[in-house]
Amino acid sequence: MNKLTAVEGDVVGWLNGLLGRSEAVDGAVSLLVSDYFVPLCICFWMLGLWFQGRDAGSRDRNQRAVLGGAIGLGFANLAVLIINQFAFRDRPIADLELTNLLYAATDSSFPSNPAAVAFAAAMAIWLGNRPAAVPVFALALVWCLMRVLNGLFYPTDILAGAAIGASVSWLIVTCLRRTEPVTTWVLEGARFLRLA
Repeated sequence: MNKLTAVEGDVVGWLNGLLGRSEAVDGAVSLLVSDYFVPLCICFWMLGLWFQGRDAGSRDRNQRAVLGGAIGLGFANLAVLIINQFAFRDRPIADLELTNLLYAATDSSFPSNPAAVAFAAAMAIWLGNRPAAVPVFALALVWCLMRVLNGLFYPTDILAGAAIGASVSWLIVTCLRRTEPVTTWVLEGARFLRLA
């Protein structure tokens, strides 16, 4: 085990030591670490943002942000999948004696796919509507912290995933802006079908 991994193992072990002391804490962590709660919160936030706006211009900006987020998280997921074909890192729960409130995942921990998709959504929304991105960033941070606390990821897995997700979304949003009027046609089509 290299020095960085040993230090990260100490961090994960210290955080993981918070588990098993209180049913209330374990219950909250179980909810926040799951594959469903935080992702669904982010999805519902994006859905609400899609239909929200004081006027047509602000609604259009929100829809562009959500469209960029949806495409960005898809491509961030693909980027992690490709990286996982060439790099494998055991999860902390495979290397250390830890309390696990979720499941014992066996795929590569590097980079973190949850961090990639959550930060991809947050970055795209940030580029279109900064105040609306704050709750998404908060959810992404909490989800990632809970994943480290539960022993599913090392901190550098999270940092790498977040960087990939944010970078991919920045690239997607830039491409969407440069491929006008295609994005406008997509949104106009959605509005024609009463989907926006």
